[in-house]
Amino acid sequence: MNVPWLTVLWLLPLVGAVVIILLPPAAGKLARWLGLAVSVAVLALSIGVGLGFKAGGPTYQFVESHRWIPTFGAGYTLGVDGIALVLVLLTTVLVPFLLLAGWNDGGEKPRGTQAYIALTLTIESMVVISVVSLDVLLFYVFFEAMLIPMYFLIGGFGSGVQRSRAAVKFLLYNLVGGLIMLAAVIGLYVVTAEHGTGTFDFRQIVAAVTTGSLGTSSAVEKALFLGFMFAFAIKAPLWPFHRWLPDAAVESTPATAVLITAVMDKVGTFGMLRYCLQLFPDASTYFRPLIVVLAVIGVIYGAIVAIGQTDIMRLIAYTSISHFGFIILGIFVMTTQGQSGSTLYMLNHGISTAAVFLIAGFLISRRGTRSIAAYGGVQKVAPVLAGTFLIAGLATVSLPGLAPFVSEFLVLVGAYNRYWLAAAFGVTALVLSSIYILWLYQRLMTGPVAEGNERIRDLVPREIFVVAPLIALLLVLGIYPKPVLDIINPAVGNTMTTIGQHDPAPIVRPGTAHVPGMAEGPHR
Repeated sequence: MNVPWLTVLWLLPLVGAVVIILLPPAAGKLARWLGLAVSVAVLALSIGVGLGFKAGGPTYQFVESHRWIPTFGAGYTLGVDGIALVLVLLTTVLVPFLLLAGWNDGGEKPRGTQAYIALTLTIESMVVISVVSLDVLLFYVFFEAMLIPMYFLIGGFGSGVQRSRAAVKFLLYNLVGGLIMLAAVIGLYVVTAEHGTGTFDFRQIVAAVTTGSLGTSSAVEKALFLGFMFAFAIKAPLWPFHRWLPDAAVESTPATAVLITAVMDKVGTFGMLRYCLQLFPDASTYFRPLIVVLAVIGVIYGAIVAIGQTDIMRLIAYTSISHFGFIILGIFVMTTQGQSGSTLYMLNHGISTAAVFLIAGFLISRRGTRSIAAYGGVQKVAPVLAGTFLIAGLATVSLPGLAPFVSEFLVLVGAYNRYWLAAAFGVTALVLSSIYILWLYQRLMTGPVAEGNERIRDLVPREIFVVAPLIALLLVLGIYPKPVLDIINPAVGNTMTTIGQHDPAPIVRPGTAHVPGMAEGPHR
């Protein structure tokens, strides 16, 4: 009997959400423990899928395919490749820790605890099915549907006074992108119908694109690419479509901010890598220089603006804009190093951002303010909190030995092989990121204890249980990323083959210094 593991994987948190929301108002404590149990069960199931995934096997594994809307060629088709598997594991690893970190979030309102946990599990469910979907229409449905629970998490449970405004801004930005993408999805179906049987099956469309049987004109392909790319650029977000993110992250609870930046936004970069590149390879190549320029601007802009922030959470939000620029840069330089680095960066950014957001949230909950100026000397009264914040902060700087270093290095190497100038500008962000993190740490944690900070207590066992595994993952993946790269690389190789791209060969120019012992050969 073939067990539909991927269906169980995305349905389990959704069923758990329904059960939790139906609990009586007085069952808040039960809702917390039940939500945590469901998220741990989902994590265990995803680990089982990961262990059953064969890195050298077929590109898409655990495939399920059923008829959904035959009239429109839409099917319920799921499958996981190495890239999707990494994002599934990232999502299912983070959600239990987010529920623990936000253990008391939502408790002030009647049935608030049940609603908060149910919304979180619903987003987990929708993110998982989005990345394992192999049907374009199915992907679009859940790509858009996840906006609704996130809107309520920001507007209904946010900790800022402007949370309603931030929630509306988030929703409007993403709905506009989604509507344009819907037009592109319909256009893609029309194109497939004109050259055969209309379908939304991703693998069938990619096969038709690869063989040239789809017969799309260049103008149509570019228009469809822009429709998909616009929605993904808002979701990711790519500069200058980023304006919704800082407000949403600041006005949310820390756990929800992590859910936005570390989990949900990755669907945008995943969509670029899977749908934009593979469905529209020629258009992707045509717009590649423009997107690379926007990505580099985002890298530098996010870092510079972060330096000038006076709000802890807003500063961290702008660092994510810089990191998303790196991820998108690696995707669109279209080299194996760049795309492998970008996929690994999605994982590492998710872990490091989760750690720094949550630790900052623990600090703010103790002091009651997000203003950097209100702090000082925290390491004297809360050394564990300060130490873990320093490690998480250094991870965002991509310090060697911590996980983001490997992924950022791969992105820069991949970018240099295709666009050396983009890589050169990207490297400047390493200096800028050192400034914003080390200066933030200095103002928050060092020096004499500021007035009002003497009462700040150190991390409690529940908080240590949240932070310690994230720090451990940053260290392990920083020292030994090979198991993850072994999963990612075959999927990246398949993407490169599908889009007809090859890594640029090293160019040896006349006059290059001769290395003794090396065989002479013709210069290129």
